[in-house]
Amino acid sequence: MTTRRKFLTTAGIGGAAALASPTVVKAQSAIKWRFQTYAGSALGEHVTKPVIDYINANSNGELEVELFYADQIVPTGELFQALQRGTIDGVHSDDDSMASPTPLRQFGGYFPFATKHILDVPVLFNQYGLKEIWEEEYAKVGVKWLSAAGQDPCNFNTKKEITSVADLDGLKLYTFPTAGRFLSKFGVVPVNIPYEDAEVAVQTGELDGMAWSGITEDYTVGWADVTDYFLTNNISGAWIGSWFVNEERWAELPDHLKSVVMAATEAGHTYRNQWYWGGEAALRANGDKLALRSVPAGEWAEVETAAKEFWEEVAEEGEVHQKIVNIFKEYNSVINQAGAPYNFE
Repeated sequence: MTTRRKFLTTAGIGGAAALASPTVVKAQSAIKWRFQTYAGSALGEHVTKPVIDYINANSNGELEVELFYADQIVPTGELFQALQRGTIDGVHSDDDSMASPTPLRQFGGYFPFATKHILDVPVLFNQYGLKEIWEEEYAKVGVKWLSAAGQDPCNFNTKKEITSVADLDGLKLYTFPTAGRFLSKFGVVPVNIPYEDAEVAVQTGELDGMAWSGITEDYTVGWADVTDYFLTNNISGAWIGSWFVNEERWAELPDHLKSVVMAATEAGHTYRNQWYWGGEAALRANGDKLALRSVPAGEWAEVETAAKEFWEEVAEEGEVHQKIVNIFKEYNSVINQAGAPYNFE
């Protein structure tokens, strides 16, 4: 008969043996991604790095993402091809800058007067159907589109004073391809150079300034140190940029890690919303590097009218183009009827 003492002694020996030789479960190697953003390091600290930090902190060591800034692995204009072939695994950029081989190319970045405020972008994607269009078009070319968000408006920071539409004539500006195509109607000369070279190009006279961002970026990246004026009129109320992943890399990712990536991306959108919105106001009110200038609203209406004509030109380029332009028209009709603060009237 087994006594209580004998049972405990035996159990103790067995327990000790079990503790002495535990079953070792070897962890799988971390999935490693290389991720490149359109932004330089100073700007990337705010627009891209928070998302990468969130992923690395919350994926329990299972996914490690290494962040590269503008042009560090490939030039920004080659981001799409690099993503397609797997040279890089993820990208934060607008469709325009990365030369997307889709009808969406010119709608990313700053499509003239399509938006008035930063929150217009998620509304257009999530309530007016742009999300489904972006998902479908990128699926056709083997890239996983994750999400889009708004950022800052497209104002002008220049060495020369702008107080009328006529002052745009002859200005050499660093800007986005589609924005440059539109601004050329007013005599602007778009200059295409690497992002990190723009500041020096102003100092050497190759550029008169930038039509690239709002005032928050001008101060953050150092452009406010080499230009003198900031034009409060803009040609677009918010940058449209997206997050992309190589399709095969995304398919290989377990569902729980996909959830981490998506949560990080949305958290990053929220951070940028407040960073830009607060920054634009604070630096206009308290910034001491750029003198504010404005073109009278009645005169700037000439530029807005030209944008609507530009929309019609683009709409004629294809079925998808027409569909997107129609969405912009529908949304602008709604916010114009809604009045302030949705529009400026």
